[in-house]
Amino acid sequence: MEFDFLEPLNDGILKFISSLSTQELGSKIVLHTQDQFPDISKINIAIVGVLEDRRNINMVNEVNLTAVRKKLYGMFPGNWDASIADLGDILAGDSVEDTYFAVKKVVAALIKNKVIPIVLGGSQDLTYALYRAYDDLEQMVNMVSVDNKFDFGKENESVSANSYLTQIIINEPNNLFNYCNIGYQTYYNSQEEIDLIEKLFFDAYRLGEISNNIALAEPVFRDADLVSIDLNSVKSSASGNMVSFEPNGFNGKEICSLARYAGISDKVSSFGIFNHNSTLPESPIMAQIIWYFIEGYHYRSKEYPFGSRTNYLKYIVPLEEEELVFYKSDKTERWWIEIPFETNGSNKLKRNTLLPCSYDEYLSACNQELPERWWKAQRKNAL
Repeated sequence: MEFDFLEPLNDGILKFISSLSTQELGSKIVLHTQDQFPDISKINIAIVGVLEDRRNINMVNEVNLTAVRKKLYGMFPGNWDASIADLGDILAGDSVEDTYFAVKKVVAALIKNKVIPIVLGGSQDLTYALYRAYDDLEQMVNMVSVDNKFDFGKENESVSANSYLTQIIINEPNNLFNYCNIGYQTYYNSQEEIDLIEKLFFDAYRLGEISNNIALAEPVFRDADLVSIDLNSVKSSASGNMVSFEPNGFNGKEICSLARYAGISDKVSSFGIFNHNSTLPESPIMAQIIWYFIEGYHYRSKEYPFGSRTNYLKYIVPLEEEELVFYKSDKTERWWIEIPFETNGSNKLKRNTLLPCSYDEYLSACNQELPERWWKAQRKNAL
């Protein structure tokens, strides 16, 4: 069984949780212990640790998530109704590929049971294992990475924390429909890599763009299936990363806002936070990111792709060569733009789809400006 890969929580964590008040989060979650395993059918969100970082060239400490769990479980929850479980840890296998296999099986089983895994690592190459978990789900995958780098590598290079994206793109089965990077820093990425992102019709937002207007990221997360956060995207003064010191990056408020956007998204079905082993054990940043993701989950509206378009207000914007169709939710006032079915193309999605967008993009269309994300999505859909 897939969940046999999971080791129960250690006695130190269990003792700490038993000392908490009934109001703290640790007293309100279901735990994987030596004596019992949570009933997956009654769980909405599952926390899974992965103690693997052999493919991180900057590895300095072994992965230890004890301090993260203590920080998280000592917090007070909001008025949440989600059922949360801590399923324990996946230990490093005999080889890194063994660990990937275990992560893939556990995450796939959780997603099939409509449980959202929050995967705590470990190095960011574990994102590759999360992506491979979708192989058996027969769907295209939209992936969002909050990272200061694109993590491209050489084609013949093995999967690593700095090259996993290349392997996702070239390895079969290729289920990747769209990739978006949020928070890249230009001096960490070559011009060839930036050009490649554009050539593949992927999306990328510089750190400054998002910091100046954090709301730009909300439509991106709304269309994501898998979200991966590299803690190196957070500046060291906020993360406590004193090993590979980062003077620039998201501050604590910004990274937590991004996590909340990911949680609010009705579409996000897996969430990972990686490269924690460089941060100080007492740093609460990882625990706070998890808290805000769960907070966002509580406010999911169950709109698209669950709701009917009949509940939306429809706006048609005629351009010179196109007619753009926008939809506005009468429930949350969020916006979508329709990507038309291309009868002469292969059309990966085989149907008209709605792409999340912003009100500003609607206004731009009214001014006869074609939204860039709409154009890229249509090109990818027709390839």
